[in-house]
Amino acid sequence: MILVSVMYPSGAGTRFDMEYYLKKHMPLVSERWTAKGLHDYTIVKGIGTPDGGEPPYQVVALLRFESAEAFKAAAAEDGTEIFGDIPNFTDTQPAVQLSDYAE
Repeated sequence: MILVSVMYPSGAGTRFDMEYYLKKHMPLVSERWTAKGLHDYTIVKGIGTPDGGEPPYQVVALLRFESAEAFKAAAAEDGTEIFGDIPNFTDTQPAVQLSDYAE
């Protein structure tokens, strides 16, 4: 099992349509990728830093995938559609990180 973190940067003037993201984009991700190794996901909203600053990321999607290979295959097959949907809810480009769970 791996964790895919999709992190949408914060910044003055950035746009993020949470309603679209939760009601259209993430159901699309789930529909396309569940059969390809997506187990589940969690969405978190940045609220700040410990010193009261702005969060570096306004939204982070945490996707649990069967393996890095499964994620890469799913992204190769459906990435054009899924990543092409990003401008419909934000004007930022996410950073994507694959992580192993510590044992």
